[in-house]
Amino acid sequence: MKECQPEATVLIVPGLREHVADHWQTLLAERLDKVVTVPPLASDKLNCQARVEAIESAIAAIEGPVILVAHSAGVLMVAHWAAQYGAVSQHRIKGALLVTPPDLDADWPSHYPSKEVMAAGGWHPLPRMTLPFPSLVVLSHNDPLASPAAVRALAGEWGSELVDAGAVGHLNPASGFGPWPEAEALLGRLDAR
Repeated sequence: MKECQPEATVLIVPGLREHVADHWQTLLAERLDKVVTVPPLASDKLNCQARVEAIESAIAAIEGPVILVAHSAGVLMVAHWAAQYGAVSQHRIKGALLVTPPDLDADWPSHYPSKEVMAAGGWHPLPRMTLPFPSLVVLSHNDPLASPAAVRALAGEWGSELVDAGAVGHLNPASGFGPWPEAEALLGRLDAR
């Protein structure tokens, strides 16, 4: 049975692995009536600007208010999108749920892209201005891609409210998620603003 549905359309912004069937974002999307997922890129999947353009195209196709739900590198994509398009589109964005952003300056596990690969794709420098819409940044105490201190710093720079999720890894299937019911509660908080 579906819980309370947001009035705004939810735009799912996946990370670099894009659509993953058992990811909490995919499972959340299945529970919502008004939801759009940023489509996967056909090529050049590490091109940050192509990712930003995909977000902008998805938002342009949605009528009415939007809540962004981003995970991992999807959070970085939203920061870059906000720097380029946020001033124009801020009236349409009701809020953003930004879950476990990675730290571009950290040494990631070997199965993730290197700092050099991310830099070549245009991910650096990461925009660190106040976001032009309300946002919640979800922090994990044991995320292999970012320390709590790094995530706290990002939340502060973006003007986001910090949500401490505890020790949830990178909040992905490899960390045991699957369903993440807290996402709906956090969505409800943003939708109520």
